[in-house]
Amino acid sequence: MTRTRTVLITGTSTGIGLAAAVATARAGWHTVATMRNTAKADALLKAAAEAGVADLVQVKRLDVTDPRSVADCVAEVVAEHGGLDAVVNNAGAGYVGTIEQHGMEPVRTAMEVNYFGVVELTKAALPHLRASRGRVITVTSVGGVVGQPFNEAYCAAKFAVEGFMESLAPVAATTGVQVSVVEPGAVASEFVASIQLDVPALLAAAGPYAPALQAYITRTTQSFGSAQTSAEAAAPIVEALTAETMPFRIQTSDWARDFVATKLADLDGSAVQGLTSAWLA
Repeated sequence: MTRTRTVLITGTSTGIGLAAAVATARAGWHTVATMRNTAKADALLKAAAEAGVADLVQVKRLDVTDPRSVADCVAEVVAEHGGLDAVVNNAGAGYVGTIEQHGMEPVRTAMEVNYFGVVELTKAALPHLRASRGRVITVTSVGGVVGQPFNEAYCAAKFAVEGFMESLAPVAATTGVQVSVVEPGAVASEFVASIQLDVPALLAAAGPYAPALQAYITRTTQSFGSAQTSAEAAAPIVEALTAETMPFRIQTSDWARDFVATKLADLDGSAVQGLTSAWLA
């Protein structure tokens, strides 16, 4: 009897992770939907039930910043399902601020969630993905390619993830494991709300950076008005899982493709600096 393919997805309580969990289940995958706090699973379970795939969605607790949690979760999945065919690293945390005003702690926190957590889970999953000739898909961001004002901590972590995965991909491929990164642009999801910006407090503490921060917040708020839905951003994840061969880098919209292309063709950095500097004017 053929085993149903199993995918483990992190950060599925909201946004892209939730949409991806439902979409992979609809595509016939047994979906292990993980989150740090399983008390927040109601929205996912409701969406899975409405899509008629509740029997293919299993919620598990996983804190990507806790190595024991990662190891235990992967071991449970393999024991319960007989293997693991794919991992979607989606859990992440945003942060808005600049280093002089906010110090090192936000940088360390962003790296723990957005980078070290991804590395930890990937490491734990690789032996099982080798056995299944499986796949690693990591949701990064256009912010993993183009550094953006007041996103120093977040973009640094996403740049690190992209460098890690770009380096890992050819090595993993020698053992039959495919590796990709998915780069969304603006997505209308609770990820934005989860940053919990107190704009007046940020501006009050911004000192000489206040005018630039105000311009950035105004511009960013407007850009999310025309953002993709979580389902639209999640669709390429399912396509990558089912494609015969995954491309390494996948953007989720035409805007994201154009934005990333600016950086990839920008040999001296002037195009990106001109673009992002205009956001602060």
